Amino acid sequence: MIPNQALRRLRKGEATVGAWLGLGSPYAAALMARMGFDWLVVDTEHSPFGYDAMAQSVMAILPTGTAPLVRVPWNDLVWVKLALDTGALGIVVPMVMSGEEARRAAEAARFPPRGIRSVGAWLGPRLHGEDYLQAIDEEILVVVQIEHIRAVERAEEICTAEGVDVVFIGPNDLASSMGLRGTDFRENPAWEEAVQTVLRAAQQAGRPVGMMCMSIEEALQRRAQGFQFLAVASDARYIEQMAREILQRWRA
Repeated sequence: MIPNQALRRLRKGEATVGAWLGLGSPYAAALMARMGFDWLVVDTEHSPFGYDAMAQSVMAILPTGTAPLVRVPWNDLVWVKLALDTGALGIVVPMVMSGEEARRAAEAARFPPRGIRSVGAWLGPRLHGEDYLQAIDEEILVVVQIEHIRAVERAEEICTAEGVDVVFIGPNDLASSMGLRGTDFRENPAWEEAVQTVLRAAQQAGRPVGMMCMSIEEALQRRAQGFQFLAVASDARYIEQMAREILQRWRA
């Protein structure tokens, strides 16, 4: 079984860093995995990943020591099963609104008796080894997203839901739910208080908390606050930023 080193670091109380994969490209996944991130998220919610590209991306990431995670489109047993059957070492579940929804996501990610995941995958066992069925439940990283103000109000029950490993704040949807879409919401005190409410609930529950950051400076600031699962932008953003910088300097 290929170990989930990111999960081990989190269990030791260490901070981890990752990024989103949004280009829909296994080639980009292979390149990003060799940069040294703790984990990468293959995003099937808001990106052009088909099933083949998702599976190929997981396969490209696995041998590098970086943990391949898949953000499923919704908190649905079928999507979770399809994602994990690729051999992924975890899932990210969007728009979790209650403790019951968080528990349901965790159950979908693990085999009985801990969960309700169906046995039958052939790719995962062949990528990981003969002990896959016996060992995988201890390697799966279940990340649930709090990204609505109503979920913030139920942060305590979400953070204490059985089987959840990480609670992850989705900043854009959270801002949208607060009527802040299209504004500089990161400077808004009410939005920041919502973020801190989730952080306090997660720390009280002993669960790592994460967030999407748009810069390394923001990620370092959040790490200092106690965040342990920090995403810094995406493959698409890195290309965009580098291209913009090159062209600006050329035209100057």
